[in-house]
Amino acid sequence: MKNILVATDFSNNSYCALFYATKLLASEPCTFYLLNVFNKMTPLQRKKPKLLVGKNLLEKLQVASDENLTSTKHKIILDNENPQHQFNTISKKGILTKIILKTIYTKQIDLVVMGNKGLNESADIFFGSNTIQVANKIKKCPILAIPGEMEYRQPKEIAFITDFKAECTKKSIEPLLSIASLSNAKIRVLHITEEEILSTQQEANRKLLDICLKDFDHTFYWRQLFDDKAKVIHEFIEKLNIDLYSMVNHPYNLFEKLTHEPVIKDVSMYSETAFLILPSLD
Repeated sequence: MKNILVATDFSNNSYCALFYATKLLASEPCTFYLLNVFNKMTPLQRKKPKLLVGKNLLEKLQVASDENLTSTKHKIILDNENPQHQFNTISKKGILTKIILKTIYTKQIDLVVMGNKGLNESADIFFGSNTIQVANKIKKCPILAIPGEMEYRQPKEIAFITDFKAECTKKSIEPLLSIASLSNAKIRVLHITEEEILSTQQEANRKLLDICLKDFDHTFYWRQLFDDKAKVIHEFIEKLNIDLYSMVNHPYNLFEKLTHEPVIKDVSMYSETAFLILPSLD
């Protein structure tokens, strides 16, 4: 991973996400692009946004964005102290998902990093709404979401959650394997069973995944769907002391179901686990 895009709204959560990424990739030469996107609904100095704004206010928002990005850059350089890391700032007016998509292309981004809860996010949702919006739009670049204001802990136990319904190749899980290699982590594959036995296709996909993970210490786990999926995942993460968990963002798969289930609002506000969303390469 060489080019890392970190979306920030200057909240504590977004700074923690930036700091987490620098620690996770401490041994890797990287260029970090600190991105702030603002528009007419962006609060100015934590004031409520105005529905009708003039050019003067947008200019103030631009100045505030530039100043806060510069301040964030100086802070992370001091906190990071890593000569292998470079930091650039990008301030743009527009819509977050569109700007991120464009930046991924123009800067050849390998990983998008963002906080799960920002300044305007509720504390009672499983994934931050911005995270869901970005994940639903960005299908070709991995996303690392950091919840709350968690402290960095080197990933030693990584969960990969799958329903085995889509073929998994080494290329599709390469970001996960890369992170596991950096910290010599163990990979715990979780399948939440809704069926008595795997279908022929599911079993073929399981065997393929087993081959992809052959160079890593890995184990397969089955959990019965006794409750909503989010709670099953949460309990698995807690029981195995998982440091980071991951899913592939396939259409109509477990990830999409999770982000649309209302019951999910009851769970992960308690989680302190980083979440890696892998892109679908279909």
